[in-house]
Formats: sequence, structure tokens, C-alpha cells
Amino acid sequence: MNVLVVLTSHDELGDTGRKTGFWLEELAAPYYRLKQAGATITLASPKGGRPPLDPKSNEPGSQTDDTRRFEADAEASAALDSTVVLSTVDPAGYDAVFYPGGHGPLWDLAEDGDSRTVIETTLRAGKPVALVCHAPGVLRHVTAEDGSPLVRGRRVTGFTNSEEEGVGLTGVVPFLVEDMLKANGGVYSQGPDWGSYVVRDGLLITGQNPASSAEAADALLALLAEG
Repeated sequence: MNVLVVLTSHDELGDTGRKTGFWLEELAAPYYRLKQAGATITLASPKGGRPPLDPKSNEPGSQTDDTRRFEADAEASAALDSTVVLSTVDPAGYDAVFYPGGHGPLWDLAEDGDSRTVIETTLRAGKPVALVCHAPGVLRHVTAEDGSPLVRGRRVTGFTNSEEEGVGLTGVVPFLVEDMLKANGGVYSQGPDWGSYVVRDGLLITGQNPASSAEAADALLALLAEG
């Protein structure tokens, strides 16, 4: 079982002067669930190399057993140091794709043609894609085979407007994930803010927030087991 994990390369939080990137829990929790299930994991990012970590995701209040384990894991750190350049990835070589969030993807992956190709090619090959928290924003320009927005008429979730308000970044992000999914015709639903909430629609799995990361990975593994 080969799983591609796609991370952001973007590290600037708009024009605030603050740093962003990927959210550690959203990589660490799926990473260990996939590894435990026997998956071979390839990490990729638009620029390759070590992707930027959102510093807030490694503050004490955001740490979990999985993040602490990841930080102490030499093999995981080596994999993170050497993410492959996304444009060189052949989606045909993977059984599934997982996108961790963090705010970074809203700036780069949401507009990245290589990312769009990976998602469209994977789904059209009958293989699953899972995206967590802000990563469902990466679906912004992804289309179905008829050219319509991929999420149109599909059940989806993602970081809520109220959660974005809660972290004080409503006016900073280039777009709100919830609003975009609805505008593109997605059948959007949500659970309580900051609680785990995952939606599956066919081969597409979306999770609402960092707490949803493990459940989203479990849903992906369940979908792979069906196949």
C-alpha cells in the first residue's frame, strides 16, 4: 500500500509578518496510523525538501502523543527533510493520497496545477483522496470529469468559518474554506468546533479540523480495505 502525503511549501501568513505552514498533528496522526497499517508513505510538496511547519502547531497546547512521537522520530524527520517535488510525482504509483492542512495550503496548493492533477488523476483512477482542516481548500479549482467543480453535489466538510474566526484569521486568509466549498456547490456540513468530524462521499474524505486527522486516516484505511 503506497500512500502519497502532500504538504504545503508556503510559510507566510498573508502580510502579517507571521509564519505558517503545515499543521503538525494533521501530519503526525495520519502518518502513524498509515504506518501501523503497513503503508509505505511518500511525502511531497511543491518545492520539495523540508516543508515549513506552522510554529503554533508545535506549541504545548497543540501537542499530542502523535506530535511528540513524530518530533522524536529520526526516520520521520528524515522523510520530512526530503519531501519530493510535487511536479515529479506520478499519481499512478500510489493507492491513495492524503493532504494535511495548516494555513499554508490556502496560498500554494489551492492554486497549484500539479496538486490539481494529482487529485483529479487519483480519483478518476478509482482511488481515494483524504484532506483535513484547511486542506479541503485545495479542492478550490479541482474539477470532475465533466468540468464542473469536484465538490458540486458532494458531501464535504472543512475548517469552519467560526473556527477561523476563533483563531483570528478571517481577514488574513485568501479565502474561507467553508465559504469556498459552499460556493462551489458542495453539500457542506460540520460538527462542533474543534471536535473530530469526518465526511466520506465516495472516494473523497474530508475532515473538519486538526482533531479530525486520525479519524480521516482511519476512514481512508477503511476505504482502502474495501477495495
